Amino acid sequence: MLAHNTPRILHTQDEGIVQPVSKETDQAVPPPPPTKAAGPKPAALLTKQRKAGGLRVASETVNALTPESAAYIAGLIDGEGTITLTREHRNENRRLVVSISNTEMPILKFAQQAIGAGKITNKCTYSDKHTPSYAYRLTNRQALALLDQIVDYLRSYKRLRAALALECYVAVTPRNGYYTPELRAARREFENKFLGIAVEL
Repeated sequence: MLAHNTPRILHTQDEGIVQPVSKETDQAVPPPPPTKAAGPKPAALLTKQRKAGGLRVASETVNALTPESAAYIAGLIDGEGTITLTREHRNENRRLVVSISNTEMPILKFAQQAIGAGKITNKCTYSDKHTPSYAYRLTNRQALALLDQIVDYLRSYKRLRAALALECYVAVTPRNGYYTPELRAARREFENKFLGIAVEL
């Protein structure tokens, strides 16, 4: 059983399966080339480690953010992002995803360059009247390493999700994909608690 005291939560609809987009619209935007601008250097990897569920969560090639960058990225996630568990296929396990949606590509490129990982894709538009929109996405342990740096700056319900992921995600997500019955039950309990944390209406 997982031990986590979550403040008031509201159960909402399952966040479901990611709907695939066409190859034409889902064109990955390559990471921007290195520049000499101020900010974290590619070699300045996150070395901080956090105990989570009795295991050590190490860096997964994510840059160490300055406090200013961490606060800014947390604000983007609070306002226009998601911290969720999702899957692309019905029969696979959900994975941790941190994403930011925006119509301003430079904002997402800044986040990508500051973090040093993740992918930017085009989002589907269904009318010529719609402004082109983009999404920045970071998954699994890279997402966890980012949350470790920004959790204290989050101000929405997403802070509760980030804290729960940091506490439990690694313990219930074996790298080899092998789940004992007990571990699978713990994983389901974690997912239910995580997805049950939502905005209070």
